[in-house]
Amino acid sequence: MTTSAQKIRDWHGPEVLRVGFRPFFLLGAIWSALAMALWLGVLSGRVVLPTAFDPVGWHAHEMLFGYLGAIAAGFLLTAVPNWTGRMPVTGWPLAGLAGLWLAGRAAVTFSAVLPPVLVAVADLAFLVALAAMILREIIAGRNWRNLIVLALLGGLIVGNGLFHWQVGQGAYAAGSAGFRLGLAAAVMMIVVIGGRVVPSFTRNWLVKRGSAARPAPFGATDKAALLVSVLALGAWVIGPFHMATGALCLLAGIANLIRLARWSGLRTGGEALLWVLHAGYLFVPLGFLAVAVGVLWPGAGAVMGTGAQHVWMVGAIGVMTLAMMTRASLGHAGRPLTAGRPVIALYVLVIVAVGARFGLGMLPGNTALLHLAATGWIAGFGGFAVLYWRILTGPRAG
Repeated sequence: MTTSAQKIRDWHGPEVLRVGFRPFFLLGAIWSALAMALWLGVLSGRVVLPTAFDPVGWHAHEMLFGYLGAIAAGFLLTAVPNWTGRMPVTGWPLAGLAGLWLAGRAAVTFSAVLPPVLVAVADLAFLVALAAMILREIIAGRNWRNLIVLALLGGLIVGNGLFHWQVGQGAYAAGSAGFRLGLAAAVMMIVVIGGRVVPSFTRNWLVKRGSAARPAPFGATDKAALLVSVLALGAWVIGPFHMATGALCLLAGIANLIRLARWSGLRTGGEALLWVLHAGYLFVPLGFLAVAVGVLWPGAGAVMGTGAQHVWMVGAIGVMTLAMMTRASLGHAGRPLTAGRPVIALYVLVIVAVGARFGLGMLPGNTALLHLAATGWIAGFGGFAVLYWRILTGPRAG
């Protein structure tokens, strides 16, 4: 019987198409850095994009649905075969899916000269095709517990569709329910998947080091955190400024802080590949708490501006995806699971970008903070593309 590993080995085309994480991590990182550089150019007036999206809308869309879509695809196409025992997508079908993603980026960026329906279809086609592939694998492998991941991917698709509709209506899509739904689905992906991998990787590392410490097993605390997170994010999508939303986000922030504290993160300082996962997850509860403060504290909403949601966008999504990309790329390429100084520098750069972007929300118009945040992001993800180019495009080690 053909195994997943054998199918991957039997591919004799470009190495970058051997397994899902390779093209999508590379393309996602390059686009993330390039889109941020273009955004800086737009803000300075030196770049005019031929897009029907308003500048903030284009930036928000491409960071959430463009960049995150690619990284989610790379992760899921690599992880789902391990979850289901089914064959991975490799070779030219993988190239076709990457082509759909590229078509979406081009359609959105050049949407001013294209029919809106064509732009929406071209952009949504990638996520819909990815969801169809994941659904097929879950059904064939009877791996029902991962339907929640598919449901969250569905939330990303619906949010993207609403975003396109709101752009067509001339609305401020970056502040719309479509954007909030997409971001809520992304945060919940981190809560669900992060809750699996962070304690698991931590446990394995501690065992190898002979430590008696262990992350707490999944239990009532985790279930409570998942439930209150769903409720808080749902309330935030529907009524972002309602007092009930603030109260639920406060509870979700506290619940996720307690959950994170039970994963022995303070014992992982000896390996950056691990502590950065804990740091990335930390921005989930910090984002909930920032939203809560903005709603419950009179006047704080005006002070924070968009700083709270950028704790999730730049912090939770940015740091956690970079953490997963660096670790998964090494592990699946047969490289030692350890981060050297250049990789640690990437983590620091993106974490600095989080702080600068949050500060910009409280000090609108501060160009120094704006450029610090953008530079940290560009250097972090552009640096990943440079450092990991050979790993993602070259043969597997060993």
